Amino acid sequence: MKILMVIDQFYAANNGMTISARRFAEVLRQHGHEVRIASTEKPEQLSEGETAYLMEKQYIPVFDKLVSSQGMTFAKTDEKLLEEGIAWADVVHFLVPFALTHHGLKIAERMHKPFTAAFHVQPENVSSSIHLGKVDFVNAGIYHWFHYYVYKNCEHIHCPSQFIADELRKHGYTGQLHVISNGIDPDFVYRKLPKDASLAGKFVILMVGRLSIEKRQDVLIDAVAKSRHRDEIQLVLAGKGPRQEALEKQADQLGLSVRFGFYPKPQLLDLIAMSDLYVHAADMEIEAMSCMEAFAGGLVPIIANSPKSATPQFAIDSRSIFEAGNSSDLADHIDYWFEHPEERQQMEYAYAELAKQYDLEQCVRQAEAMFEQAIAENKENAQPAEAAPV
Repeated sequence: MKILMVIDQFYAANNGMTISARRFAEVLRQHGHEVRIASTEKPEQLSEGETAYLMEKQYIPVFDKLVSSQGMTFAKTDEKLLEEGIAWADVVHFLVPFALTHHGLKIAERMHKPFTAAFHVQPENVSSSIHLGKVDFVNAGIYHWFHYYVYKNCEHIHCPSQFIADELRKHGYTGQLHVISNGIDPDFVYRKLPKDASLAGKFVILMVGRLSIEKRQDVLIDAVAKSRHRDEIQLVLAGKGPRQEALEKQADQLGLSVRFGFYPKPQLLDLIAMSDLYVHAADMEIEAMSCMEAFAGGLVPIIANSPKSATPQFAIDSRSIFEAGNSSDLADHIDYWFEHPEERQQMEYAYAELAKQYDLEQCVRQAEAMFEQAIAENKENAQPAEAAPV
């Protein structure tokens, strides 16, 4: 197949959505498909022989700082480039519900090209950036806007979790919902390394993700401060984002040693292998690739039971679930796993086994089946109706 992926940001992999898109594109190419990208970024960032349709970034004076703080970029739609890419493709896959996709859908419909769409942008993540993440009518409005602007015209929608598929049905989405995990990079496997000098002698708790309000690293910092073993714990918050300064101040006020930093993949793999426990405290999550990679790498997770998050689906039992936003409950769970190392080791193997259900190769095969279905239905609909018998 010739597959065009349309996404505002692809080459700067600074959020889970772009990382997932790049992984899918790589595996699709390994399967023999030709994949092209319609996105932003500079031509020199392309690999040799790669074709892409690269557009300028769209700067929005009032909102640009807010947008960039969330690790996002908007593309300035170039309709001629989009038309060229869509004309080339056998199927078009749209990944975000913004203007580039809106215009691309119109072009694909005009050209009678088959297309699919993914739902990667959770409305609660958008509303959280303006401190309205738990205001139901605001989130419902964003769901309805996304539907009106993009998804009402989509017969096939890729949902990374059953949770988000259920949310879409609740908000009136009528297309066929394909529940396909973003998958786990095969490099994340059970592995243990001796701790480096900076971590030696410490019980290392890791959380990976953007330092933003909805990720709730503040709850984890409070929990470590309440732990009976706080002096033996080294907390590592791997990521970057607009909340870093506030989180550093919180840790200082509580007298905690917290390591902050963004870790490229090789260093992240080693960090997981040197850690003892993983915490996923986020209130909102469509799937949580960082949590999946952590338990694939051999870490037992403790996951917030937020009703706006898909991540609790990964908890094998109640020892891996804490009450969302409740730092005292999280501290109790941390202390349990600290004090039961043999049970923790047993569960590390169980979680590594669970990770095999989210094999990236298999997830891409499911996406291929969705693309093939869209192509077949498009051909069927294009066939002239048989004349009625006289």
